[in-house]
Order: sequence, then C-alpha cells, then structure tokens
Amino acid sequence: MSRTDILKKKLEGCYVTVPTPFRDEEGFPVDEAALRTYVRFLIEGGLTADTAVFLAGGAAGDFSTMSFDERVRVAEIVIDEVAGRVPVAMGAQTTSTLELVRLAQAAQRIGADFIQVSCPFYFSHTEADFEEFVRAAAEAAPDIGLIIYNTFWNTTNISFAMVERLAQIPNVVGLKWATPRTDAMEFESVAARFSKRFTIIDNNLFFAFSAMPALGARAFEVHLCNFWPEWGLKLVREIGAGNYTEVARMLVEEAMPFYKLWVEIERDFTSGDGYLDKLCMELVGLPSSRCRPPTRDARPHYRAATLAMMRAIGTPNLVAG
Repeated sequence: MSRTDILKKKLEGCYVTVPTPFRDEEGFPVDEAALRTYVRFLIEGGLTADTAVFLAGGAAGDFSTMSFDERVRVAEIVIDEVAGRVPVAMGAQTTSTLELVRLAQAAQRIGADFIQVSCPFYFSHTEADFEEFVRAAAEAAPDIGLIIYNTFWNTTNISFAMVERLAQIPNVVGLKWATPRTDAMEFESVAARFSKRFTIIDNNLFFAFSAMPALGARAFEVHLCNFWPEWGLKLVREIGAGNYTEVARMLVEEAMPFYKLWVEIERDFTSGDGYLDKLCMELVGLPSSRCRPPTRDARPHYRAATLAMMRAIGTPNLVAG
C-alpha cells in the first residue's frame, strides 16, 4: 500500500474538530489542562484510529484568534495526549503562503498526520493562486497529508476543474467537501468522480446519502462527538453496515436539533464556531470556556435551550439539573 493510500485510510471515520479551551483572564490564554481533558474524554468515549481523526486548531478551535505559536502548541498538546491512538490533523488555514509553509513545516515536525488547508480568505483569489498556495504546502511538508477544505462561504469556491488539478498533487489525500446547494449537484458530482482518489469528508451533513457506494464518502464532520463520542461510533458502525435508514434517522432526530440551535445562535446572538460545542461539553461535565472575542459568550444566554436540546436528543452523562 502506498503512503498516499495509508494516509487516505487513516482519514476514514469521524472527523472531530476539537475546541480549544481558554482561561478566563487577560488575553484568554489556552487552557492546556482542559484541552488534555477534552482529548482523553474523546478517547475514553471509544474513538480510535479506526473510527476518528482529531482536528486541532480548526474553526471550532478558534484558529483565527490564535497566534502562530499558540496554534502549534495546541496541536502539540493534542498529538502528545493521543499518543498515537488517533490520527491528528492540524488546522493550517491562513491568508499567507509564507505562514502556510511555516504551519506545514511545524505540523510535520511535531508529528501531525495531516494539515487542513482552505483557499485564503478576505481576497477573492483565483484558482491558479490557490493551486500555487497548496503546492507550496505540499512541497514544504512532503511527509504529511493535505486535506483541502472548500470553505466556499467566505473564499473562492473550488470548481470541478480545480479538484482535478489538486488530484495531481500526491500528498493531497483528503477533500473536506461542502458546496452550495444548487441543481448542478456540485457535491455529488465531485464525490462520485473523486472518492477513489481522495478520502471525501462530508461537511454538508449528507451522511445517509454521501456514504452510499455511488458517492463513496468515507469520513464525516461530526460536531456531536465533542460531547457524545458514542454517537459518532454508532454513525461509523451504521455506515459500515449499510444501514442508511438508521443514519438518516440519527441525522434528523439527533443531529438536526443541535445544528438548528447552532444556526439560531449565529443568527440572533453571535457568530464564529465552537460556541455550541463548548456549551454542550460543559453540560456533560467537561471543563469549558467561551470562544475568544469577537465571538461573544453564548453560555449564559443559551444554557437552558441547549440543555433542553440535549435532553430531547438523548445525550448521555448530562450533569446539569
């Protein structure tokens, strides 16, 4: 089996974005002890190398508010705490090719298995710009896999032709795939065509559909794992058994209430990522925190609604009254 195939296989299962906890003091420093507790909770909940990948310093990990050194340190802690039991990706989204190269080299040095890369934000870069960006990271860190994340909502949308060009870069092994929903069926066309070349990570919550052989997704962005790792394990089992009816039920009855509350918070109170994950984690007894500003602290405003949602979907181990 080639190194590319080994890395692709490592990506299969639940793709879990680990939130970064902060201490509530000047500058909101990273709470390293709490981060280690998070990682142990996920592993003790049953997530293994066969069922999950942990993303350190992704969007729910507040990457956009952290310094370069903090981002590397967060990844170091996660890698150290998993001790080889679960593959680790390091978030490497940035607006600068120079910083991307530094992040890629740091990820390779500290033993990450993957980095996650998106098209630079703020400017509307061309696809040729993005190709050079990705190739710079691939050349800087040839021993790790690159996961390309299509963050179309705030960057250049990756076209089918661009995916074809990315497929020519050997250590691009994952495609974290999200698309706008149109009649052109962009999600389906790319997944169906490229699921043998890349491990497709479904970031559109199409799990009951995307996992079918015709599309071939083999990994799934699962925020619920942060407070309910057993849910992700069941998802992997049901997909492996081809029980797509049960996967659809899980999405509608258990995942959808979480995401609806997420959208409500984003619409009515604050934006960012990770604020609902962190509140849910607090309600199962994990040390938690707010997200760094400018995302505001949603916990006092949405604690009751979140607790009601978690009860309704059957979340185990709730510690709140």
